[in-house]
Amino acid sequence: MFDTMTMTKVAGALCGSLLVFLLGAWAAEELYHTGGGHGHGGEAKQGYAIEVETASAGAAVEEGPSLEELLAAADLGKGEKVFGKCKACHKLEDGANGTGPHLFNVVDRAVGVQDGFAYSGAMVAVAETWSAENLDGFLASPKKFAPGTKMGFGGLKKPADRANLIAYLATIK
Repeated sequence: MFDTMTMTKVAGALCGSLLVFLLGAWAAEELYHTGGGHGHGGEAKQGYAIEVETASAGAAVEEGPSLEELLAAADLGKGEKVFGKCKACHKLEDGANGTGPHLFNVVDRAVGVQDGFAYSGAMVAVAETWSAENLDGFLASPKKFAPGTKMGFGGLKKPADRANLIAYLATIK
C-alpha cells in the first residue's frame, strides 16, 4: 500500500499545496498592500487630499430661498410623494407607531413625547417642539441635527423636498 510511487504522489501533493498557498499569499500581498510603495518613503496614507478653494472674504455666498418662501410655495402632492421615503418606518395614522413614531399631527408637536415609542436620549434633548425650522434641520441630516439618534435615514438634501414634506405633514391632523 505504501510503495515508492504512492509516497512520491503524497510528497508531490504536499509540495504542490504548499506552492499554491505561497503563490496565493504573494498575490494577496501584491494586491492588498498598505505600504507606501516604491519611492514613497514607506509612509502609508489613507485616501487622498481634495484641494478646495477657499472663498475670499469679499465674495458673497449665494443662498437659496428661505424656508418661509419654500413653505409658501410648497406643493402638497410633491410632499406626499417625498413621504414615500418615510413610509417604511413611519405611519400617518394617530397612535400607529412603526419602526419610527407615527407622524400624525407632528408639526408643532412636542419632541419625544409620543406614547408607545421609546425615543433615544439624543432626540429628547435636541429641541422642544417640531417646528418647521426644527423639522427642516432634522430632515436635512438627522445625524447632524440630533447626534446619537437611532434614525438611520441619510436626510433629504433638497430644501424644496423638505419644504414640500413639512407642508404635507402639516395637513395630517
